[in-house]
Amino acid sequence: MIKRKYWSKIAAGIVLLYAGFVWAFLQLPDGKMHVWFLDVGQGDAILIQTPGGANVLIDGGPGREILEKLADKLPFFNKEIDLMILTHPHSDHLNGLVEVLRKYKVDSVMMTGIEYNNSYYEEFLGEVCLMSGVNGGFAAGSDEMLASGHRMDCPSVFIAQASQDFKFGDVYFDIIYPFYSLVGEKFADVNDSSIAMRVSYGLHAVLLTGDDSALVENEILRAGVDVSAEIFKASHHGSKTANSLPFLQAVSPSEVVIQVGEGNKFGHPHGEAMEVFGEVGVRGVRRNDLDGDVEIEF
Repeated sequence: MIKRKYWSKIAAGIVLLYAGFVWAFLQLPDGKMHVWFLDVGQGDAILIQTPGGANVLIDGGPGREILEKLADKLPFFNKEIDLMILTHPHSDHLNGLVEVLRKYKVDSVMMTGIEYNNSYYEEFLGEVCLMSGVNGGFAAGSDEMLASGHRMDCPSVFIAQASQDFKFGDVYFDIIYPFYSLVGEKFADVNDSSIAMRVSYGLHAVLLTGDDSALVENEILRAGVDVSAEIFKASHHGSKTANSLPFLQAVSPSEVVIQVGEGNKFGHPHGEAMEVFGEVGVRGVRRNDLDGDVEIEF
């Protein structure tokens, strides 16, 4: 009887070990590009995993929900973010990134470096080893930023501008706005400092414009930038101040994803934006408040 129990435990251990190996194998990159528009409430958080397994996180939502989402999408042994992008320092895009910086190994950070007085922004700058104290923390017109030296694992920091692009294998991150460095600049509307990018893989493209308004959309169009994409993340959560008809006509998306929280006080997405999506022939609109996490796979 004792021997039978002993061998039963050994067999059970072998089965669990085998199951663990199978599960870990299934968590490895599958050679496809995955784009998750994460449901983090009223805010933006986008996780892109390239076919080669690189993880790019664009914004982090308003709170700690991003940690649960990353734990769900990435295997437990994968605690590395290859590139983190803060489109602009409003709380609904920024706050969750502070938590990610504390829990994950972040290799590189891209940001605009605009001047903005916000306690979470100061924490964010501290976590990426830049000068705390946003006011005066950056030299206007300069990409020079001083490391605080309080951490040994400081990520590399890149200032967003049209000349600063990234490539992970066959996935290309083309920064289309801002056109030049915004370090130290002040904005009456911080939304209009948002980093906009076109992420392409083969014949597929995703356009992400943060919270940029129609004013910035017009600037991008005047610059003659390629904004065509089959997937478009609605700007500013589907606000009527963005998602202009001329811009959407240039993008010509087949699908729109709206990062919006359930019952939000802003009335997002706005009816005018939804009408524009219909007018340009969008075949599908998916929303975090209705659909939860939205995954696009190429």
